[in-house]
Order: sequence, then C-alpha cells, then structure tokens
Amino acid sequence: MQDGTQVVTRIAPSPTGFMHIGTARTALFNWLYARGRGGRFLLRIEDTDRERATPGATEAILRGMTWLGLGWDGEAVSQFARAGRHAEIAHAMLETGDAYKCFSTPDEIAAYRETARAEGRSTNFRSPWRDADPADYPDAPHAIRIRAPREGETVIEDRVQGSVRWKNTDLDDMILLRSDGTPTYMLAVVVDDHDMGVTHVIRGDDHLANAARQSLIYRAMGWPLPVYAHIPLILGPDGKKLSKRHGATGVEEYQKMGYPASGMRNYLARLGWSHGDDEFFTDAQALEWFDLDGINKAPARFDFKKLENLCGQHIASAEDSGILTDLVAYLSAIDADPLTKTQEDGLSRAMYSLKERSKTYGELIEKAHFVLGSRPFLPDGKAAAALDPVSRGILIELTPHLQNASWTRDGLEDAIAAFAGEKDLKLGRIAPPLRAALAGRTVTPSVFDMMLVIGREETLGRIEDATGHSGN
Repeated sequence: MQDGTQVVTRIAPSPTGFMHIGTARTALFNWLYARGRGGRFLLRIEDTDRERATPGATEAILRGMTWLGLGWDGEAVSQFARAGRHAEIAHAMLETGDAYKCFSTPDEIAAYRETARAEGRSTNFRSPWRDADPADYPDAPHAIRIRAPREGETVIEDRVQGSVRWKNTDLDDMILLRSDGTPTYMLAVVVDDHDMGVTHVIRGDDHLANAARQSLIYRAMGWPLPVYAHIPLILGPDGKKLSKRHGATGVEEYQKMGYPASGMRNYLARLGWSHGDDEFFTDAQALEWFDLDGINKAPARFDFKKLENLCGQHIASAEDSGILTDLVAYLSAIDADPLTKTQEDGLSRAMYSLKERSKTYGELIEKAHFVLGSRPFLPDGKAAAALDPVSRGILIELTPHLQNASWTRDGLEDAIAAFAGEKDLKLGRIAPPLRAALAGRTVTPSVFDMMLVIGREETLGRIEDATGHSGN
C-alpha cells in the first residue's frame, strides 16, 4: 500500500448459517480501522458454495451488521455474481504461463495422495501436466492450476503475526478454475479484493496459510499485495474454540438476549485488542484509538461477565431516547408485543431510574413493569410474600402520610422516615410491601423513584388495590 492511498477494508462472510460472533468481531476491526482513517468499509457475500449458501443466511448477515451499527459503503457484493471476472483472470494467468491446464482426474489425484501418504511424502499433488507440451493435451475436461514456485520461500509480512515464512516446496499448484469452469474460493478472494481496491485484509488467523497461497496470484498478476493482519480466534472460557456449548455464538442471539449494540461493540473491540488498561469506551474513542499494533497475538477468551458489565455501563450512560429506540428493536427481535404510546411515555419518564444497574434490556424491561403494566397489579410469588397481613397493615397506616406528603423525592423520603420513626420501623420493613404494591414485582427501581414517576394518585390507588383498604 502506498502512502496517501485511501484505506479500504472489507468483511467477507459466507452465507451458510447464522453470523458468528467471531465474524462480527472481524467486521468490527475492519470497520474501526477504515472509519477511523476516513476510509471505506465494504461488504462482500462469499456465496460461491451454492450448495450451502442460502438467502436466509445472507439476510442474517445483513441484519447482524445493521444491528451492530457497522454500516458499509455501497451495495453488498455477491462473489458468485463475479464468476466471469474470476475466470477471466485464470485465463490471463494461463496466457502468461503463470498457470497451466491440468487434465488429471479425481481418481488419479486420490491415488497419488494415497501413495504419497503410504510412502511418508507430502500429499500435495504434483500434476504431471505442469510441464507438458500443449501439443500433448487431450480433448478432455481440465482444471487450471497456478504454477507455484518450487524453490525458495514465500514471505508474508503480517501486522499482527510478524514475518511469516513458508518453504515453496510446501505450496501446491492450487486449482484456480475447476474443470466445470467455476472459480475456486482462493482465486475469487484475490480478484475481488483487488478489484474492490482493498488495501488492508484483516481476518482470522485461520486464513494465514491462505495468504501465502493467495500472494502467488497477486504476484503473478503484478498486483500490489494488501496489508495483512491475521487476528487470533475467539475461544470459550475453557480455552477451547468458541462453540454452542459455551453459549450463544450467533450475533442475532445476543440482540435477543438484550445486550445493547454499543456494549457489544465495546466488548468485541476489547476481545483481542487493547488500548492501555481502558475497558469501557465510546465509539468515538474506539475510532480514535484503534490500530493494528494493539491487536494481541494470543487468542482471546469470551467472558460473559465482562460483556454484561460493559453492557450495563453502556445502558447507564446512554441517552434515554436512544435506549427507547433500542427497546423497540429488542422487543421486535424477541417477537414481543410492541409498546403502546402510553407505555413509551411511561418508559421515557422512568428511564432515569431504569437504566442504572440494568445489564440487559431484558432486565430493564423487568424493572419497568411498574410503568408497562396496568392496575390492578397482581403480585408475582415473591411480591405476594411481601404483602402478608402485617405488611398490608403497615401500608394502610402509611397511606395518610403519603396523602399529605410533598410529592418530591425529599418530601417522600421525609414522610416515610417520619412514619418509620413514629412506628419504630426500619425502611427495610416498609420498602418491600410498598414495592410489591406499586409494581407487583420485587425487582424494581427505588420506591421513591416509582412514586415520583407514577404520581400521587396512582401511588395511592395501587396501595388501595394491594391492601383492599380505601384511604379516604
């Protein structure tokens, strides 16, 4: 890459299932690197595997990227749609002698490898057609293979892994174009990255060996190599490859679990990259700080507790209006009933008391039951236990104090403190039944916040519902 060239990165997932959290992390790194430098971030759907690629998986990728807030430039590119261009490059390499026709059949290749394995040799196929005279070519189906070097080394200067070397004797003459005329993934990736102007290839280190083989195509075509940065994979807490046994692995599952996208971006950025000891940071800070030098060589371990902690911080620090927008999307994702206008208004009034210490939107919705539900609030099991006869009696005696209280936080605190002193009670004896009466739940904001949000009339009405006693 030349100095002054605009940075162009890409994410190129295969649409063969859900969007893996590892793919999301790779997308984020590419997005941060490009956006932080005024560059372009592209999306390519690598749908050449026609048996496994599905429209539903493509839609899942688009939804996952959108939810994470990783907007891409231009239209998403279909790799399959560019098959003609890929074949064009294979034939161009054939013309220059950097590739050759191979007429070996699958049975012949399998037999070669079986013999090599039995003799303890490399099973990399050595085609007898590599140096054959074109005059001897049969009129038969053939693949087009690259003419890989047999001597020396291939070196990849990687921004994460450092200088990585392969002996060329270990590189095979990989197929570029199959005998049915379809291009291979290895060819398609290089042609697409070149044609799309990709300057930096940031991807999982399981692709590191591919970089050596793909570099042969770049060099044969006289194309500049991109800057490579192969990032470590994500492991589960037990140090093994992240899988379903560790919990959710698909991006959309995390949305349905109620994690805010901002928290996911923060956590995924820290998963294999660091900026000093900073744990919590905003998008603006991540865009300013992110650099390839901060990526760790060692695999990162997924930690749900850290994820929840960061997500809680992001919810607490978010604008109320932004949380409300996210809640609407969250409820839609879990196929819950949409919010009514009354419920939205209640949430807006209560948001200041809901977003503190809520680690997920599910927790926030649970705490918001006092503004999402309607009278009469039937208590759940735990709340019902707090409304025993003695506790209901306490609420009945408290009612006149609330009727005459100044409806401010200080006024309410003073009124309840005075009542507690008068009855020789601690707040811990008053709050549980009051919470149960106001919300029908035990997980709520403070009783003072709830009373301030719903107002005097509604507060007294709910206490009357819970006690069966009119305060008039």
